[in-house]
Amino acid sequence: MANRASAFEVSIGDFAARLIAQREVAPRAQITADQCAKMLPGASVVVYIIPDAANPIWTAKATAGDISVAAEVDFHDGTLGQLAETATGFLVTSQEIPRESYAHLDVRRKVVSLAYIPLLTDGPPFGAIELIHHEQSVDQQMLDEVNELAANLAAPALAAALSYESERNSSLHSISRVTQMYDLEKVFNSTLEMDELLPMIAKKFQEMLGAQAVNLWMINPEFPELTTQAGSDPTVDLGAVEKPGEGIAGDVSDDGASVLIADPEDGRLTKRNTGHNDSPIFSILAVALMEHEHLVGVVEAVNRLDSAPFDDDDEFLLTTICETASNALHNASLLQAERKVEILQTLVQVSGEITSTLNMDRVLKAIVNGPSAVIPHERSAIALELRGRLQLKAISGIETVDSDDPHVKRLNGILQWASMLNEDLFVSEKDGEVSATREETKEKFRTYFAESGMRAFYALLLHDEEGRLGVLSFESSDPEFLTDAHLEMIKVLTGQATVALRNASLYQEVPFIGVLEPLLQRKAKFMALPGRRRAAILGMIAAGLIFLAAVPMPMRVDGNAVAAPATRAQVEPELDGVVRAVYVHEGDFVKLGAVVADLDDWEYRDALTAAQAKYQTAMSEANRSLAENDGEQAGIQRVTAQYWAAEVKRLQERLEKTHLRSPISGRVLTAHPENLVGRKLSAGDVFAEIADASVATVDVAIDEADIPLVKPGTAAAVKLESYPQKTFRGKVGVVSLQSEVSDARRVFYARVNVPNRDELMRPGMQGRGKVSVGWRPVGMVLLRRPAMWLYSQLWSWLGW
Repeated sequence: MANRASAFEVSIGDFAARLIAQREVAPRAQITADQCAKMLPGASVVVYIIPDAANPIWTAKATAGDISVAAEVDFHDGTLGQLAETATGFLVTSQEIPRESYAHLDVRRKVVSLAYIPLLTDGPPFGAIELIHHEQSVDQQMLDEVNELAANLAAPALAAALSYESERNSSLHSISRVTQMYDLEKVFNSTLEMDELLPMIAKKFQEMLGAQAVNLWMINPEFPELTTQAGSDPTVDLGAVEKPGEGIAGDVSDDGASVLIADPEDGRLTKRNTGHNDSPIFSILAVALMEHEHLVGVVEAVNRLDSAPFDDDDEFLLTTICETASNALHNASLLQAERKVEILQTLVQVSGEITSTLNMDRVLKAIVNGPSAVIPHERSAIALELRGRLQLKAISGIETVDSDDPHVKRLNGILQWASMLNEDLFVSEKDGEVSATREETKEKFRTYFAESGMRAFYALLLHDEEGRLGVLSFESSDPEFLTDAHLEMIKVLTGQATVALRNASLYQEVPFIGVLEPLLQRKAKFMALPGRRRAAILGMIAAGLIFLAAVPMPMRVDGNAVAAPATRAQVEPELDGVVRAVYVHEGDFVKLGAVVADLDDWEYRDALTAAQAKYQTAMSEANRSLAENDGEQAGIQRVTAQYWAAEVKRLQERLEKTHLRSPISGRVLTAHPENLVGRKLSAGDVFAEIADASVATVDVAIDEADIPLVKPGTAAAVKLESYPQKTFRGKVGVVSLQSEVSDARRVFYARVNVPNRDELMRPGMQGRGKVSVGWRPVGMVLLRRPAMWLYSQLWSWLGW
């Protein structure tokens, strides 16, 4: 039997000196464990520390003797839990407690007794010393000596080390946070390009928060739109828009208050996770992104990577770094605003040049050379359609177009090809990949880019209601040379260029006729007037004619508008059966091909299983016959297997028909479809009705005199009496072929397709519609109806 060491044999001074020599918890805990083991020969010692009093857990910092222990032990488990409750030491034998009470110990020897000594300072225990004796029971005197050692030396030393580590870690955390903030500001201010800045902000936010994903919603124009996403969040898609009440980002944009959701059962998370049970959101943090007291966006952090919910510290951090991001966004927005002003100034200048003259050459040169001030491209060109052929008429930076130049020939060829597509074309090459949907286009531009050195080509058709005028193109060696602002400018320029070119071409074709006698008489009287008066009259007439003939203005035709019924479709079974399950309710939105209900399929499954079994049997028999060199029997079995294979395919198709699918995307109109469970349906019976209201059709009554101006694809605007402050915009889909009588006049109906994502427009709503028929000279817009009336009167008198 081992005897304990005498208290005088233990050098207390040496023990204290070794404790002082170490500053951290683990070394001091190990010194304490070794010292206790010396005092109790044959015993094993474990020293536990509670690192965080707010979330207490027993953490083993040191051991001595023949024993191993779990790294962490629950605060309320077993003998350690008893110590946590009483905060006083105690001594037990192995016969007095079950083995489960000290299950955290991995011992290979017999345990005779266990003793526990709390480590105390001024409050509750911050640790404990656990003594395990394998040979004898620890008596009270032995326990008192160890307790005295722990209270006088070990506990103060370990408490001081714990405080030192906490202070050191806090300082390191503060230094790290300051460094991160400096790095964050440096990174954000490294660019003024908004397209580069937004992904950078989302990525940095994700790294600093340790989040699964960060979503950046920007206000566009009045509601937040998901423009940038770092990480993976399948619950929302890029481009999604949330209004107040529709989601967390919408709510934050409404009142500016931060949202911190740490409860996975929160209703807002349940709604967000619908259809995404494989990767649900269990915690979310959303903060408003402000720029000089104006809301510009919302930042959403989704799921911490350590599986813990977001807390107030995370909210404070995100709010702080949002201030840094807002400064960078403000600088980027100033750059964008400056660029837009520059673009608008250039657009006004070019517009003034092309509308101030009817000289075709001047108009062409202004169109190709003007945009170069703000659009970073290498070359722009314009080709006009003359007598059925497309001819290259102007190239930027070139005074005269040389048709024999190889570069001009190559450009003319690609413009000829682009004009045959009858649509705008944008093709770019990046990292060797050509961005086009058709293989022919890819091959065409892969060769063209290799020969010309360009990496982007943008072509727009110039056309109006009278026909096609030509093609305008822009080229650059940068595949991403066009921004949204540039595209908007080009669209406006194209419309103005079309009008200017049409006016210039008409001006070239006007014949000068002066052979009529009355005109000669008037000319003589005019010439007899004093020179100053004659010049004034000529100036006024010229100004009036130029104003009527050259100045364009938008021309519109209007009429009464009525919203037509939405597109509807019926869900019908293709075979008889009993409804087994219904997956939708009235008003639910379903996508095209989505399963809305299932019929009982046990009969078809049994038949399919039997057919598959017979197919397998036939194949097995065929293989066995082949193995026995019985070709005749193998052939018979092969034919049988082919028959059952066809039968399996047919039964699989019948089984698939037990799934009733939606023929279109829309909302369920049928009331209480779930009540149809158990009802038998025959083939062709109507199970449910689906209505697609995402695109509404509005019939606009157009006077028969104006109908020649209206073409499919023409832009239109509708104002409904139900929404007097809202304008619905769309395009004419089709023009009716037969007229109808309305208000004692004959009208044709232009059916306008209007996006109806919010489903505001409903069948039967009335209002007024206007169809934009393009830009026309002022004279045509103002005098068209009187001229048509005069022409009809003259024809009725003189025509034949």
